[in-house]
Amino acid sequence: MSRSHHTPRRRGWLMPLILIGAVFAGVFTALYPPWESEGSEGAKGSGGAEGVQLAVHYRNGAPASAAVAKPWLEVVNTSKKTVALSDVSVRYYFSADGASQYGSNCFQTYLGCSHITQKTGALSSPAPDASHYLEVGFSPEAGSLAPGKSTEAIGLQLYRLDHKELNQKNDHSFDATATHFTDAKKVTAYVRGALAWGKEPGGADKPTAGTAGTAAAAPEGVLFDSFHYTGADDPALAANGWRARTSGGGPGIRSTWSKANVSFPSDDKSQEGQALQLRVTSDGTKAGTRQSELENTKATFFTGTLAARVYFSDRPAVGRNGDHINESFFAISPDHASKKYSELDYEYMPNGGWGAPGPRLDTTSWGSSKQGDRATRATKQSLRGWHTLMITAMDGKVSYSVDGREVFSAAKGFPRERMGIHFSAWLVDLPFKGPRTWNMLVDWVYGQSGRAMPLADVQKAVDGFHGAGTHYVNTLPKS
Repeated sequence: MSRSHHTPRRRGWLMPLILIGAVFAGVFTALYPPWESEGSEGAKGSGGAEGVQLAVHYRNGAPASAAVAKPWLEVVNTSKKTVALSDVSVRYYFSADGASQYGSNCFQTYLGCSHITQKTGALSSPAPDASHYLEVGFSPEAGSLAPGKSTEAIGLQLYRLDHKELNQKNDHSFDATATHFTDAKKVTAYVRGALAWGKEPGGADKPTAGTAGTAAAAPEGVLFDSFHYTGADDPALAANGWRARTSGGGPGIRSTWSKANVSFPSDDKSQEGQALQLRVTSDGTKAGTRQSELENTKATFFTGTLAARVYFSDRPAVGRNGDHINESFFAISPDHASKKYSELDYEYMPNGGWGAPGPRLDTTSWGSSKQGDRATRATKQSLRGWHTLMITAMDGKVSYSVDGREVFSAAKGFPRERMGIHFSAWLVDLPFKGPRTWNMLVDWVYGQSGRAMPLADVQKAVDGFHGAGTHYVNTLPKS
């Protein structure tokens, strides 16, 4: 009985408060109307998840006909709520040229390209000028956007995996006149899958709610690269700490290192359809020989696990077989005169070399840069094809494994300082005349500082990066 008497009384007090609140809300709305971009149908009435509103600014960095599209994007939080960037995704729409496959990368952002994810995909309901999209997301480490704040400029590249020229004239989001940042109403932004900016082309599908920013936070002490680059001069390559070697010296045929022999072609056997290719070309003379190497610009790996998926060739792609070619994956001190010099090597020689027959894989840990100061073992078998190579340096011992099977371990040569990571293909000598071409491929490289990891865990981590659209991560210790 007491409840029935009190309930009407409580409602009676609430009604005036509700009416007063409505009056103040109306005044507030009149003074501070919700932000809307003029002409942006997608922004009106959507507000993203929980009323978060965004704007996307765009600047074009490449002509309509170019080998690489260079859209610059900036995301601005135009609402009064802070938004986690890991909840945000942005779609740039384009029309694919024929049956081409596409790749992308990030080459500049103050957020760090390690924290930017990219995926290309086909729309289930394509429009005349939009059959595909480049979806950009953010990992949790990218942080959040407070009201009125922006990501600032994010430099992106979009390219065909066959590296043929793009035709951007019929790309939905391309604007040749956008030489300065401007509202990009043909680029859409989402908050947890809900449209928060722009207008989708035609009947374009949108991200499923909750799929944006699915990249897990990268653990500390990790390096990953899936080699999504346009070529040896790609600014993203340099930004991520790599360079194609052009300096003189050995090994092999001295001073024949060529940037032109480092490329990133499509490959249907790699996990993402693109790989690093290291090519050796020769006509049997030093002048006609070009070797290749991709190297770190800084020493990055010390102890823990270092792995790479590599394709070894047993025969040249073109020309006569018989070269003493060396296909290598190794970590090495940047200074050969260092008192803490360290070097850990895989060297595959299908035809042998230095008087020893092939095929064989030499695994070697160096105690110093002095000739012979090393622990080494030769595994005598063909390794033609794709293999995952792992170096584990932990607890005073270095072990080498191929596809999860240990082939060598030794205490001698345990690293004493940080080393750069290198991939190279070179010739021990020039045994005969005639043109020939050798190709070595690398799908990805992964490093985990200070921890031994089994192959299954390495592959799980790599699969996670691939699935999230993360092409590059580097959280290795700075010193």
